[in-house]
Amino acid sequence: MNKIYSKIESITGSVITVKAEGVKYNELAEITTRFGKSLAEVNKIDGDTVSLQVFAGGRGVSTGDQIRFLGHDMRVSFGDDLLGRIFNGSGDPRDKGPALTENMTEIGGPSVNPSKRILAERMMRTNIPMIDMFNTLVVSQKLPIFSISGEPYNQLLARIAMQAEADVIVLGGMGLKYDDFLYFKKTLEEGGALSKTVMFIHTAADPTVECIKIPDMSLAVAEQFALQNKDVLVLLTDMTSYADSMKEIAITQEQVPSNRGYPGDLYSQLAARYEKAVDFKGSGSITILAVTTMPGDDVTHPVPDNTGYITEGQYYLKGGRIEPFGSLSRLKQNVNGKTRKDHRALMDAMIRLYSSYKDTLEKKSMGFMMSKWDEKLLKYGELFEKEMMDLSVNISLENALDLGWKILAACFDKDETGIKSELIAEFWPNK
Repeated sequence: MNKIYSKIESITGSVITVKAEGVKYNELAEITTRFGKSLAEVNKIDGDTVSLQVFAGGRGVSTGDQIRFLGHDMRVSFGDDLLGRIFNGSGDPRDKGPALTENMTEIGGPSVNPSKRILAERMMRTNIPMIDMFNTLVVSQKLPIFSISGEPYNQLLARIAMQAEADVIVLGGMGLKYDDFLYFKKTLEEGGALSKTVMFIHTAADPTVECIKIPDMSLAVAEQFALQNKDVLVLLTDMTSYADSMKEIAITQEQVPSNRGYPGDLYSQLAARYEKAVDFKGSGSITILAVTTMPGDDVTHPVPDNTGYITEGQYYLKGGRIEPFGSLSRLKQNVNGKTRKDHRALMDAMIRLYSSYKDTLEKKSMGFMMSKWDEKLLKYGELFEKEMMDLSVNISLENALDLGWKILAACFDKDETGIKSELIAEFWPNK
């Protein structure tokens, strides 16, 4: 039977301290106040002085309230019953469904042993041309979506959730506005994808400590599904909110701050989550796409800066589109040589011509005279942005490749594209 303590030494914000023995770091406790019960988590141990972060906050907690240590870390239920369900950062149902208490698994475990991993070599289709064709998402890859506030990154994640070729979608929302939570729920319901989705949602009105539990809960569930031979896509939004919650708790604990006030272990905390991406030998996989908002569009901000050293590329969302310049999937070469033989050549040619279009736009803005070649580039750039870069475009990779050839044929002569003659002979559309 777990011992009950009824003397709280101090209360600082949402952190309480108590004298206790036989307690371990990250262990859960249950605190009973006059407002009801709340979970708390051990986040600091100094001799027999134990500090706990109260999930519901310190308001209403008195020094005589009872604390019962549960003897285990945070756990989450696992099973097919999770599909279609929505939970908060404590693992409690947010959808008014029944609580799940079977097959409990601890969250925040170590990443997978490298000897159990296999090389990422399978494409994960999304039907978004700027991903599938130009920066292919690969099964077991970990990629951030760098964005600024106001960009439609949640709408992009919802589209990917509906269209991606994954057996299970795990959506982890951190610091979401309630409207964004309802948008995800409505979109996935109407798109028929909710039945294969598990959602762990922390809204801006929820306790801060629940925010930092969302990635671990999402990844713990994803790992269990992957061990059942499922390809799992984990979508996280927004990792900057996660880092800000870490910073808030670290300040409450009076930790020595690092760059811009973030805790010194920010890199290792982010890496511990991203490194959960894996393709199991003889089983399923975990692929991670995580939004990282950049305050002030500053890529040197500690969160995107640290993220860039961990992940295998990034997508830049700017002006409502995935930008071809700056976006990078470092593993795309593992798969785009196996899709269609014109994939790489067409991809390179279209990006090269789009770069020339950007140069022509600059010349035009400076009042230079436009040549016939410049006019062709201007026509091409407009078509490329409308037909390829618009996030509403929903076509398969093969149709995107065919569309690419049509755009080139509409703007250029065959010998102006720089593509090999044998590919031109096979794929150039007949007018």
